[in-house]
Amino acid sequence: MNVLNALYRDVTCGAAAVAITLVLGLSFVQSTAGTPGTRAIAIPAVTLSIPNGWFGQPQPAVLVD
Repeated sequence: MNVLNALYRDVTCGAAAVAITLVLGLSFVQSTAGTPGTRAIAIPAVTLSIPNGWFGQPQPAVLVD
């Protein structure tokens, strides 16, 4: 049973290492895809949309004297 646990752990760690390497490699390729000196027309960005009310108040607080 210890052999199976070790094998499962090794395969899981290896798969995670391959996934991380692929993500970093692809991000490097994407960031260096343009020729030097040119500017991108639009930079794609990932935005995180959090509904109001999850964190803090939905509207700004009003300070009252």
